[in-house]
Amino acid sequence: MTDVHKRDLPGAWDARSEQCLTTEPPADPTPQRTPRRGPADPVKALLHRHRDLCERAVDPLEIAAGLEIHGITDRTAARFRHKDVFSLAEEMYARIPRANDTPQTPTPATTPRPHATWILRTLLPGATCAATVAALHLTHGRPRLLAATAGTLAVAFSLRAALSRGPLSAKGSGTLIWTCWLLAYATLGDGLLKAAATGGPETLPTTTPNSPWPITTAPLLALTISCAPAAWLAHHFATKAHHKLTTSRSLDEFVASVRPLLLTTFTLYVAAVALITVLLGEPAPQTLTLAALLFLTRLLTIHGFTRAPAAILTATATAQATALATLFAARLPYCAFLATPVQTLIDTWGPGAIPTLTCGSAALTLLIHATRKLPRASAHARTATRW
Repeated sequence: MTDVHKRDLPGAWDARSEQCLTTEPPADPTPQRTPRRGPADPVKALLHRHRDLCERAVDPLEIAAGLEIHGITDRTAARFRHKDVFSLAEEMYARIPRANDTPQTPTPATTPRPHATWILRTLLPGATCAATVAALHLTHGRPRLLAATAGTLAVAFSLRAALSRGPLSAKGSGTLIWTCWLLAYATLGDGLLKAAATGGPETLPTTTPNSPWPITTAPLLALTISCAPAAWLAHHFATKAHHKLTTSRSLDEFVASVRPLLLTTFTLYVAAVALITVLLGEPAPQTLTLAALLFLTRLLTIHGFTRAPAAILTATATAQATALATLFAARLPYCAFLATPVQTLIDTWGPGAIPTLTCGSAALTLLIHATRKLPRASAHARTATRW
């Protein structure tokens, strides 16, 4: 049989068919890419990047506050397999080795009570200012000058004592000069503005209400007395916010609980100042707006936000100084038009319109800023435990 006939045999065909069926197909020359996977431990890189923060932290709350400063939110924490920043901070705190790694059971947060020392310090400015005002009304001539000098020094030292320690204490505020200007304007500004609008002043300021340049002592007295409720409310706000920080399980929950607390604290302080001015017999809107501005400035500074208060106080003092300067500059030849805006405000609403508008708009700006900054966890991590 020929080879051709052999190839056509059924057995030969079956053998070749079996060989073709059992031969593996050629490999695809195009390499296939394996899907890229994330790191097995996503927290490790974050832990390495913020190792100094984790080693210095005394509790997970401080780590959560630090992560928030670096822009890590609850949505970002989901990339690290955590539902919120707090649980992420707890894992980072637990994974950092420490020298004294002893298991500790978490203790419930306690609210520090007001100390008698700083309570007395906050009452001292109002007492010294009231004594100074009484001395000014009871003395004349040279004794009045001596009483004014001694009283001013006493009020200044008592304010320094009230603001250096306790709930109203803050470091590096940079607002002292502008605060002094606003207080001086509240005492002398309205009288000087009215006198300048009529061509004066021709005499020095006096405590007589009907004098050409009267000294207004009611705003300064109300503000110094309000140091006590301001300190108590600042202490209450800090402790309540710190307690909410320990009980909240997400940043959104914390913000939603702190913002109403801030607005309530601010409203209570303004109401306290309004009550004080009514009891003094001289309620004035410029006193309320100035008190609101200074309280918000102090509250932001206490919790570490100093730039915006300093800028707002600078702008407010500059606006008041500009209003006075335009009245004097209008006396120059061909410059009478400079006094038109200020003169219109004085003729329509009185000299108190200048501080009311400037301090009111500044206080509103700071209130909006405070509702954005003070609900942050980083603003309350360790504030309540420093007194």
